[in-house]
Amino acid sequence: MSSLVVCADDYALNPGVSRGILALAEQGRISATSAMVCSPHWAEHAQWLQGVRGRIGVGLHLDWTSPWAVRAGHGMSLNLLMGLSLFGQIDPVRVRAEVDRQLDLFETVWQAPPDHVDGHQHIQQFPMLRRAVVEAVQQRYPRHQRPWVHVSQPVAQQRGFKPWLIAYMGASALAQMAPRKEVPASQALVGITDFKGDAQQWLRQADTWLSWAKATPGTVLMCHPGQIGGDASDASDGIARARVQEWQALSDPGWPQALQRHGLIMSPRPLAQAEMA
Repeated sequence: MSSLVVCADDYALNPGVSRGILALAEQGRISATSAMVCSPHWAEHAQWLQGVRGRIGVGLHLDWTSPWAVRAGHGMSLNLLMGLSLFGQIDPVRVRAEVDRQLDLFETVWQAPPDHVDGHQHIQQFPMLRRAVVEAVQQRYPRHQRPWVHVSQPVAQQRGFKPWLIAYMGASALAQMAPRKEVPASQALVGITDFKGDAQQWLRQADTWLSWAKATPGTVLMCHPGQIGGDASDASDGIARARVQEWQALSDPGWPQALQRHGLIMSPRPLAQAEMA
């Protein structure tokens, strides 16, 4: 059987997102999650994960674009970050310091290194940021204990402007840089959506994604599940409805059946790293 990382993004965004991800982890429906450590919820919500510690991968969701990142002083809008990074207008020293700060925030609370590093809105592979990410991982951790880095490289079959833009912002460059620094990395990405449709539509899309993943070792399926949290942060979450639909899809019996049908098992690490272990 082939393996697939099923990673739920945005842990600690708000209580509803964290509760939804935790429930899926407890049900064995995901194999990893990525935490937003700039969130004021991170320290509390990390404790919720203790019951699934060792059963799923828990990684750093590097954050440059959330309101918390903006308030911290390094953050900005996604469009501005894209422009400044493409034109080399970000101080690499400050970037590296912020990457280290977020890794420190993760480790202080979790009391262990992250299992992987990715980025909110795929910023881990942007110009000016990807080098800081790879070098931080290389320099902070022993070779055989390094977190894997998520390369947001949409599979070739995933067409459209959004997959093209994600790849354009640095997928190939990060995929080449990571092995040169002996940093493990994923190979491909599936799960890109327009955040429309219901749970059954997500499952139908997932059937296609799984067929692509089966043919592409080292694939990560990203997802954004969540429940309604009942706090003010839900109102500012532009994809709150889509999160609930994804949570319902991943909770549905059809999800593990689809994995079995395609001969896939979930892993907290990409196939290449799992084979090294």
